[in-house]
Amino acid sequence: MTGKVAVITGAAEGIGAGLVAGYRGRGWAVVASARAIKPSQDPDVLTVATGVAGPAAAGRVIGGALERFGRIDTLVNNAGVVIAKPFADYTAADYAAAVGANLTGFFWLTQRAIAEMARRYGGHVVNVSATLAGTAIPGTPAVLTALIRGGLAAATRSLAIEYASVGIRVNAVSPGTIATPMHPPDSSGHPGGRLPPLGRVGQVSDVVDGVLFLESSPYITGEVLHIDGGQTAGR
Repeated sequence: MTGKVAVITGAAEGIGAGLVAGYRGRGWAVVASARAIKPSQDPDVLTVATGVAGPAAAGRVIGGALERFGRIDTLVNNAGVVIAKPFADYTAADYAAAVGANLTGFFWLTQRAIAEMARRYGGHVVNVSATLAGTAIPGTPAVLTALIRGGLAAATRSLAIEYASVGIRVNAVSPGTIATPMHPPDSSGHPGGRLPPLGRVGQVSDVVDGVLFLESSPYITGEVLHIDGGQTAGR
C-alpha cells in the first residue's frame, strides 16, 4: 500500500470502475461513489451510494473518505450524464439533470476536496470532460455537453493556476467515444458514424492509462489530455 487515497465518482461501471481498479493496482485506497453502487469486499475500497449534485452529497463522499482513510490525495470527477438532443428539444428537466450531475457535483466535491488538500499541502484533481465539448461534429447534437464539459475545461485551467502555489495540481482528460455499457465497441457508436484516425473506438483502459499518466506526472497541471484516437487533431 502507498498510503494514498483516491476519490472517484461515477465509479459503479465503465470508466469509473476501471479507474477504481487502476488506482487499486497501484496500491492506493479508493473511495468509490455512485448513485447505485454495491459494497466492496476489499477493505481498502469504501463505496458511497449517493449522487453528487449538492453540498450534502459532497459531504457524504469527502467525509466518508476522511473518516475511513484520514486523507485525500486525488479526486477524479468522473460522474456525469450525457443527454444528446437537438438544442430546441431540451427540457428544463434535461438541463437540471445534466447541470446537477456534471457541474454542481464537480463544484461542491472539488471545493471540499481542495480545502482538505490545501491543509495538507498537496493533491491532484482530475476532471473527466469529453471531446465533443470542443469539437463539433455534423449530425451530432451536443450543445448541452459542450456547455457543461467546456466549462469543466475552463475551470480546470483556472483552478490549476489558483492552487499551484499550495502544491495542488488540476488536470482533465477529454475522451472521445469509449466502449462502455453505454457505447458498444463498433464504429456505429462513434459520433458521425466514422472512426477516428487511429481506426478504432477507445477502450476504458485508454482513459484509465491517461488518468494514471497524469497522476505520475508531477510537473503537469492545467492540462486537458485528449484521449480520442486523433479525433481532435483530425478536425
